[in-house]
Amino acid sequence: MLFDTHAHFNDKRFNSDRDEAIKNAYNSGVSYIVNVSYNELSIDHSISLSKKYDFIYAAVGIHPHYSKEINSNILDKIKKSTTNKKVVAIGEIGLDYYRDLSPRDIQKSRFIEQIEIAKEVKLPIIVHIREANQDALNILKESNAKDVGGIIHSFSGDIKMAKEVIDNNFYISVGGPITYKNSKSLEDVVKYTPLDKLLIETDCPYLTPEPHRGERNDSSLIKYVAQKIAKIKGKTFEEIAAITTENGKKLFF
Repeated sequence: MLFDTHAHFNDKRFNSDRDEAIKNAYNSGVSYIVNVSYNELSIDHSISLSKKYDFIYAAVGIHPHYSKEINSNILDKIKKSTTNKKVVAIGEIGLDYYRDLSPRDIQKSRFIEQIEIAKEVKLPIIVHIREANQDALNILKESNAKDVGGIIHSFSGDIKMAKEVIDNNFYISVGGPITYKNSKSLEDVVKYTPLDKLLIETDCPYLTPEPHRGERNDSSLIKYVAQKIAKIKGKTFEEIAAITTENGKKLFF
């Protein structure tokens, strides 16, 4: 039993074989998937997938890349979408200063607005942070995001940051990069993170783990993430699969 807490089966790279890839993931031992939205259209697609498959759940929100496209109608749509019982989180939301596809001041304001929706509807948030660690942490603290908690998705910070986010009621989620040769810093974070605050993900179709790096990622490959974490933590694969699955269920359900 495995829980992929962050997948994008709504991505166009799955257009030719989406159902096949999803069924393959289930048959490979993935019992739960949270399909995560990133723009307005993907909200509809995520919810549609959650209706089609019992083991898929949806997160609704707008990625920082699309912050400049957000208006009051989209914010209302996010809020209304949460009445669906298969919607289990607001996300992915956050800050991305690496690509800066939306102005930073707009990214910040839209991040805050979506946190406020999460607090109102009492759902956890799935947070994307890239080269914006301090600003994102400041917003999480000042917005009292700890009231709902959530996930720092595809964590890329250091141990100091990990301690801060854990202290503020967030889980550390780890994906394919933990399997890469240059993953020493992330391995240190995994060693530090208590097992009850650790989650796994694919971020498929992105961040494909070794030994399939360079190919399209999908949820069936999450086993490589669990295997690497088991090695780092001195646990069996089965133990890590069970613990991270229970953590995901505790957060979302």
